[in-house]
Amino acid sequence: MAKNKRGNVWLGASGIVMNSNGEWLVVKKTYSGLKGMWSLPAGFVEGNETADQAAIREVKEETGLDCKLEGMVGFRTGILNGDISDNMAIFLLRPVHEDQLLIPQEKEISEVAWKTPFELKDDANVSAMIHEIAERAIESGLLEMEQMDPGDWFGYTSYKLFYKK
Repeated sequence: MAKNKRGNVWLGASGIVMNSNGEWLVVKKTYSGLKGMWSLPAGFVEGNETADQAAIREVKEETGLDCKLEGMVGFRTGILNGDISDNMAIFLLRPVHEDQLLIPQEKEISEVAWKTPFELKDDANVSAMIHEIAERAIESGLLEMEQMDPGDWFGYTSYKLFYKK
C-alpha cells in the first residue's frame, strides 16, 4: 500500500514468534532502513483485520510459517519527520508446527532464521527494537522504555517503545 493511502497515522503489527527452544523467528528485509538487518516479521494492518490477525498474516507472508496468538507483548509509537504517527503492536506468537519449512518472501525478505535473544542482543546487525527487547526477559507488564535511541534510519522526531517486562 502506498504511503499516501495510509494517511498520516500508521498502524503496523509484528510478531515475536518463539519456538519451544526459546528462539525467535527473525527476517532480513530487502528494503527500507532495515535492509540487511535482522528484524521481526511485520507489516501494516489492513482494514479488514485486527492487529493480531495482521501480525499472524505478516509472519505467514514473510516466512511461510503458520502461527497462533499467545498475547500482546509491546507497543511501539513514534512520529516520523514531525508529521506521521507510526505505531506498531507487537504480539507473542507460537508456531503451529515447529518443523514447518521456512520460506522467505522473495520480494521483501532475503533470509529467515531462528535466533536466541542472546544471539540477537549481541549482534550489531539487528534492529534497535529487537536489540532492546532481547535485553529484557518477556515476563509481565507493559512499561515505557525512556530515552531509547531508534537510530537515524527513519527520521523519528519522537519515539517510544513499550515492552513487556
